[in-house]
Amino acid sequence: MGNIDCYSGKELADAFRTVRKNTIQVAEDIPESKYDFVAAPDIRSVGKMLAHVALSTHFWEETDGKGLTTMQGFDFIPLMEKNQADEAQQRSRAEIIQLLRTNGDKFAAWLETLTPEILAQRVTEPDGKTTKTRLERILGAKEHEMHHRAQLMLIERQVGIVPHLTRQRQERLAQMKAQRSASA
Repeated sequence: MGNIDCYSGKELADAFRTVRKNTIQVAEDIPESKYDFVAAPDIRSVGKMLAHVALSTHFWEETDGKGLTTMQGFDFIPLMEKNQADEAQQRSRAEIIQLLRTNGDKFAAWLETLTPEILAQRVTEPDGKTTKTRLERILGAKEHEMHHRAQLMLIERQVGIVPHLTRQRQERLAQMKAQRSASA
């Protein structure tokens, strides 16, 4: 992966905080009346998807947080069952948003403690053949959240909400056009 010294736990935490801030904004933009909305068969409702995102960082805390250097032989079943049970709990919109904040802050604080040496460690994947740096593995937490946030932003469109990042881009574009007109 090359020189990893240029990327520390602080940068990783900052990047994760940006992703989580945007996920929280989506959670706040969707009214509680839409938290039971299911966009298609066999996917989570808005509320369950947001709870899943809030709780999913436990996976990385339980594997990479414990410094495991191999996932071969790791028993993922109890971890998955615990997460599924936690996700199944009934929560209000406010409780889900607080869970996103609390777990996000906790995860980001842990990320900040990671040194370049820890991030450069090689970890063997469950197949026993593939290895990844710990950085690459932990980036999966951010990628996982962005995957679900993309789903949520499409759901926002389905329920009549223009996503906040789209609104911000539209505002910037309008400002640039206004500045161009004023200077012409």
